Amino acid sequence: MPRSGMKLKIAWIGRTKEAAIRSLTEEYLKRISRYADVEGVELRDEAAVLQFAAGTSRGKQRHTLILLDPGGKLLSSEELAGFVQEQVQRAVPVLFAIGGADGFTAAAHKSAAERLSLGKMTLPHELARVVLLEQLYRAFTILQGHPYHSGH
Repeated sequence: MPRSGMKLKIAWIGRTKEAAIRSLTEEYLKRISRYADVEGVELRDEAAVLQFAAGTSRGKQRHTLILLDPGGKLLSSEELAGFVQEQVQRAVPVLFAIGGADGFTAAAHKSAAERLSLGKMTLPHELARVVLLEQLYRAFTILQGHPYHSGH
């Protein structure tokens, strides 16, 4: 299946403690890599996320910042696929960021192009990362007409 040409970073704050979370993160990053240039990025704090998005840190390239936030927009899997398609067409690298246990500050909210929510339930931030990755993979399969989505 053709890759979209989309440059996509998934950033999270803090070290991953659970081997199972590391394994699932790697698996979904591998799956997404069939459709986009994707990388997982472990950052130390919110300031590092904002610097990375602005291109003032090791990223060196400005990214569209999308925060995962409980107060963000709720999207269905199909709506997320449409959102991803819009980002692909914009041709600007995208940084999806998952905060630490305390979430993001108002300053981060102001810096973000968009805030998305994974639902009304509270999820541990490491599990939220896996859910985001699975949903991004699902979004790419929806866009490609792959049976993954319809089979689940």
